Amino acid sequence: MAGTEKKASSARVIPIVPVQLVSLYEKQPKIHPRAVHGWFAAWRWSLVWLTQILFYGLAWLPWNGRQALLFDLTAKRFFIFDLVLYPQDFIYLTGLLVICAFALFLFTAVAGRLWCGYACPQTVYTEIFLWTERLFEGDRSQRLKLDAGPWGWQKLWRKCGKHFTWGAIALWTGFTFVGYFTPIRTLAAEVTQFNLGPWETFWVLFYGLATYGNAGYLREQVCKYMCPYARFQSAMFDRDTLVISYDQARGDPRGTRARSADLQQLGLGDCIDCGLCVQVCPTGIDIREGLQYECIGCAACIDVCDSVMDKMHYPRGLIQYATQNGIEKKLTSRQMRARMLRPRILIYSGILTAIALALAASLAMKSPFKVDVVRDRGSLARIAGEGNVENVYRLQLMNATEQTQRLQVQVSGLPGAKVTGVAEIQVEATQARWFPIVVQVPHESARQLSPGAHPIQFRIERLANGDGQSGNASVVEKSTFVIPR
Repeated sequence: MAGTEKKASSARVIPIVPVQLVSLYEKQPKIHPRAVHGWFAAWRWSLVWLTQILFYGLAWLPWNGRQALLFDLTAKRFFIFDLVLYPQDFIYLTGLLVICAFALFLFTAVAGRLWCGYACPQTVYTEIFLWTERLFEGDRSQRLKLDAGPWGWQKLWRKCGKHFTWGAIALWTGFTFVGYFTPIRTLAAEVTQFNLGPWETFWVLFYGLATYGNAGYLREQVCKYMCPYARFQSAMFDRDTLVISYDQARGDPRGTRARSADLQQLGLGDCIDCGLCVQVCPTGIDIREGLQYECIGCAACIDVCDSVMDKMHYPRGLIQYATQNGIEKKLTSRQMRARMLRPRILIYSGILTAIALALAASLAMKSPFKVDVVRDRGSLARIAGEGNVENVYRLQLMNATEQTQRLQVQVSGLPGAKVTGVAEIQVEATQARWFPIVVQVPHESARQLSPGAHPIQFRIERLANGDGQSGNASVVEKSTFVIPR
């Protein structure tokens, strides 16, 4: 017994430790940007108004009896003011995307993320949603107080009013977007009659939800984590790129002080460490820590810092658009602008100008109609009366204008070849039609040709109309004529 008690007393007692869960993901606090006024804020809001007037207004702008911009996927017609494009004109969209890409490269190399800070849809709609939030909940300090306070009637109606307005803006945005693919007046009539189709309903709700979520909730998360541009922008930066910069040599050491304090006696820089530059930042960064990929270049910190410098009677420009070389070498604004004309900028500008001119010239010289020639596979070749050889073709004629066109078809390439049975073809406005065409070669000419395929050319010319439409347009398409054995 004694040995058993001794053995039991010597046994180790293992304490029970409570399990603690450790999250690998840090919860990001909600950012409440402070309202800011100034030169750059005015520019940003000017672009908000401009982009939204264009986006919401162009869908309702009448043009030639239709809306000015309409991408009719059902009819496979794309109307851009006077331009009528077909899916075969996809090259123009490619050219436009290339121009946008090079413009983005050029602007980024010159002055950083100008697109992100002023005209990106994410920035634009975030500004609109933030303005709505301030309208219902007040500025930053009031919103923080409202979020921290208990639920009550005051908090409920402010939150519900904000979300209702957000939802209305988001749905109107989705409706307008779909209105560029389905005629917006037709779409509006279907909505008012509760007769909206399933696909239109889906896309209106989809784009509305995307706007509501991105601008209302995700906000800076889109710019910091979802947008690929934030990741590869540094490849287009160099030491002469204008970016939002904090003049550390002038601003540090930071510290609070009275307005009339002697900075040399206190040993402080111009930065009073008020933290307003962080409070106005939509991505919540501290620009005083240097250039960061999260910075979208909105310049809100410049506006608020300049207002503080004015109150302290210090010179502006503690935070400014500047280059790394400009800050380090104490260059003036004029000297920094002079260094912009460097090889990278000249190359981007040259390529952008060349592509834009080529695209403009191509659009200016674009034929008013398109032609596709397809051999009739059901009847390759046949012997007609008097021994003449006939081949049957199918011509697809696409009218790229909004006027009826009269076209004449001619054939060349073989002696005596001619089109039979068709004097002229009429194609209605913006219509595409298939026409059977018979090409005949006389017996005497066919005897001199070897059996097999021989190249020919179709020439389609536009005839002058009585409405003043000139007949100087023509299209040439190649094909083959088969001589049977």
